[in-house]
This record gives sequence, C-alpha cells and structure tokens, in this order.
Amino acid sequence: MSISFQIAIFIISVILGGWLVEVLKRSANIKLLLSFSGGFLLTIIFTHVLPESYQTMENTGYYILLGFFLQLVLEYFSKGAEHGHTHIHDNKISHFPTAILVSLSLHAFIESIPINHHLAHHHHHDNHMMNDLFWGVFIHKIPVAVALKTILDASGVKRIHSWIYLSIFALMAPLGLLVGTWVSATFDASLNWLLAVAIGMFFHVATTIIFESSEGHRVKFIKLVAILLGFSVGLLLG
Repeated sequence: MSISFQIAIFIISVILGGWLVEVLKRSANIKLLLSFSGGFLLTIIFTHVLPESYQTMENTGYYILLGFFLQLVLEYFSKGAEHGHTHIHDNKISHFPTAILVSLSLHAFIESIPINHHLAHHHHHDNHMMNDLFWGVFIHKIPVAVALKTILDASGVKRIHSWIYLSIFALMAPLGLLVGTWVSATFDASLNWLLAVAIGMFFHVATTIIFESSEGHRVKFIKLVAILLGFSVGLLLG
C-alpha cells in the first residue's frame, strides 16, 4: 500500500464526512455511523494492534495509559467531537471553535504517525497489523469529519470557509503519515511507543462511542446491530 494511496484515502474520508453533513442532515444516521466505527475500532484494537504491541515493546501499558490520558486532555478542548458529540443547541454556537479544530487536528496527526513504521524484524503480520490500523483510522475519521463540519456550520462561518477549515483538518493525518515515515527511514527509529500512545487514544474513543450509544443505559436495537456489524467487519478484515 503506497503512501500516496494512504494520503488520498485519508483526504477522501474527511471529504466524505463533510458531504454526509450536507446531504443527510440527520443525527440518527450519524449516530449509526458512530456506533459502527466504535465496534470496528475496538475489534482491531483487541484482536490485532494491542497483542502485537505487547509483543514488540516493554512497558507498553504505560504508553497506552499516556495515550488514554492525552485523549482526555484533547477532549477537554474538543468537547467530545472525536466520538461524534457536537453539543450544539438550536444548531448554533456563539464563537468559532478554535480549540476544537486544533485538538482534533492534533489527534489526527498523532494517531497517524506510527501507521507506516515497520515493527521489529518486519514480519508479514506486522505489516498486516499496520493495514488494520490504517483502515481503523480511515473509518474513524469519517464521523469525526461529520462532527467537525457540523460544528463549523453551527459557528456561523460561510460554507466555503467551513470547507477550507475542514480541508486543513484533512491534511493532518497525511502530515502524520509523512512525518512518521520520514522519522523511521531517516533515523531508523522505532515508533512502537507512539503506536501504544495511539492505541490508548483509540481505546478511549472507541469505548466512549459504544457506551454513549446507549440511552438511559439501554442500547437501541438498530444501534446494537451497527455495533455488531462493526465487530464483524473488523473480524473479517483480520
């Protein structure tokens, strides 16, 4: 899988998310997409990425905890947009969401850095794990783009400006890919620790999506189907 293909796919995922906002304009559809992405992310974490990470590095758990905490800090500023929460009342917010845009961009940049680095001994299953991580980020970015576009529209910026800001966000994951690839190739550096940080961030986002799919501590049947579909796709891709 070439890096140019990966960059194109990541940009397409953000464009697709923005397009869904303008076409669907229905929160129910977005929640189903979120439920699916949560199930998919959790599956690839537990079945592929997490086991491989523990095999290739000591103290993996500490870095996972660091990623989990880092995601908590980012969500303090993003107001939960990573898992589809916009917290918009009456479809309006009173100011431009600078903190949300910056925190989501940092999230996209950090989680993409370790995708292309090769783990110890360059085994086939290591590359397979990286593919799983790549597709997990791809699916995850669609609902995040949906949330960000919704927030930008509600802030009152012009339509063209909302797409410009969304385009800036779309470049963050490709930038992370390029930085990670360059660091690995130039310094022969292991990014296993950063992969573990990304796992912690993913774990927080995925579990939050699934738990917040329930209303009154009950999961609606259609959302349960979406979560199970995400589980199934994650297992099939494994």
